[in-house]
Amino acid sequence: MFAAYAARIDRDHPLNGLELGERPAPVARDGWTTVNVRAASLNHHDLWSLRGVGLAQDKLPMILGCDAAGVDQDGNEVVLHSVIGQTGHGVGPREGRSILTEKYQGTFAEQVSVPVWNVLPKPSGLSFEEAACLPTAWLTAYRMLFTNAGVRPGDSVLVQGAGGGVATAAIVLGKAAGLRVFATSRDEAKRARALELGAVEALPPGARLPQRVDAVIETVGAATWSHSVRSLRPGGTLVISGATSGDAPSHAELTRVFFLELRIVGSTMGSKDELEDLLAFCASAGVRPVIDEVLPLDRAREGFERLEAGGQFGKIVLTAQP
Repeated sequence: MFAAYAARIDRDHPLNGLELGERPAPVARDGWTTVNVRAASLNHHDLWSLRGVGLAQDKLPMILGCDAAGVDQDGNEVVLHSVIGQTGHGVGPREGRSILTEKYQGTFAEQVSVPVWNVLPKPSGLSFEEAACLPTAWLTAYRMLFTNAGVRPGDSVLVQGAGGGVATAAIVLGKAAGLRVFATSRDEAKRARALELGAVEALPPGARLPQRVDAVIETVGAATWSHSVRSLRPGGTLVISGATSGDAPSHAELTRVFFLELRIVGSTMGSKDELEDLLAFCASAGVRPVIDEVLPLDRAREGFERLEAGGQFGKIVLTAQP
């Protein structure tokens, strides 16, 4: 079957390790199902995998891709929860959890195999392309906002780095949930798009907000960390799920953290139950993922190049032929 996969690790030039070509189809195993992939979306996790972060040399070649929507062996339209072994389903009793592409082949292929437990029904109102955007970036944003930040309708939130998958999801979900959303971006066009999606104000990074916020959604890291901390009201919460600009800020703002009794919460992905809730929320509220570009699987390299350059606004989706 045709696939986009990591053939080698290159920490400095990750796309040097990306190959497109034939790979073995999944082999049947007890408790697992094979899904015919209709759409899969790119994440920064895929670039990090090509750098060898979370992907060991002895696991190569590895088909990339965490997210997918498709049709299972029984003809059902499904969405995949990409955390394998979260509760032991389909794996050994002592095996720790992993994300697709760390131990098991990923979704940038015509077929992917996952434990039956990891398959959820796709809402009929969502296209395969839209549904494929949800299991990583959108699930991460959902957990950050509603589980770890604990915000409620009427609360205020700052979303750093508008344009990225998680940040874009946080703006859309926040608006739909009745939050007052502020956003930042270095790019004027991305700030304009953030306003179109429902942000009440979009500012350059580091700009003073018109008010202190209840929570900050942080995925940028070092470049925005100080601004994130300084933008919180006393007792506010900073939720971080990534550090695309680096993980060593020049100023940690520790005095402000303890004096104002701020909460800093790490967040990674989300549970199957949260994905089920997200799917239901999107279906009932009419929320749809923001898609930057849809490409056929054989043009995956173009999608990776766009993701690496940071020019996208929303998700990049790859489609496989039915």
